[in-house]
Amino acid sequence: MRGRIAARVGLVLLVLFAAFPFYWAVVASFTPEATLFREPSLWPRELILDHYRALFTERDFWTPIKNSLIVALTTTVFCVTIGAFAAYALARIEFSGKRAVLAFILAVTMFPQISIVSPLYMLLRSLHLINTYPGLVLPYMTFAMPLAVWLLVGFFRQLPRDLEEAAMVDGASRWQSFVRVILPLTGPGLATTAILTFIYCWNEFLFALSFTLGPERYTVPVAIALFRGQYQVPWGQILAATVIATAPVAVVVLVFQRRIVQGLTAGAVKG
Repeated sequence: MRGRIAARVGLVLLVLFAAFPFYWAVVASFTPEATLFREPSLWPRELILDHYRALFTERDFWTPIKNSLIVALTTTVFCVTIGAFAAYALARIEFSGKRAVLAFILAVTMFPQISIVSPLYMLLRSLHLINTYPGLVLPYMTFAMPLAVWLLVGFFRQLPRDLEEAAMVDGASRWQSFVRVILPLTGPGLATTAILTFIYCWNEFLFALSFTLGPERYTVPVAIALFRGQYQVPWGQILAATVIATAPVAVVVLVFQRRIVQGLTAGAVKG
């Protein structure tokens, strides 16, 4: 009994510790700039919307939001679509070197991004893709695609082969069995992969900073990082922008947390 109480108390403290920075950011985003650091408080004494209003009247924060949505959604669609074909082949088709391919895919996800920024910049510049949407989608896919493939391989391996074999006995080709039988059953897996890929692309900073040249192509993380004031750092606007950028992602994670955990567990497959 005491062990359960201690575990629950520890869990509550851990949740409070993890959620406190976001809570303070929300409170500070509604606090006047003059009292933000002079009189910090855990509860706002005065609620204002000036910081949020300034984001869309003085800084055009809609543009970074639009850029992030376009790049994240496009990357997610490509990764889930192409990744589904690659994952199905790795899960169902026997060929030499399959273990090496899976190991290579996992290794790519652990590769440091900074080490390939320079060659990617040179390549994108030669293709005239710097400061364009394709110039962000392609680098994003280099790290989002392995994640999508690795997760989907786990979902495909969970499905019994008898389903495809029964469809082929009835006259269906492998393509028909994949489209009409396997894909509908892996709908939760595809949704999980899409959510995780979108979150990764939404929060990505290094590639977006390196391959964009002006505010017309800045994504949300880059725009927030480059906020500047004439005489001081506009912390109120930065915190308001952080809340706007974080709240939708936090809601998605809370709503689909079970599915996300299931996807991460299913991705832990053996070659």
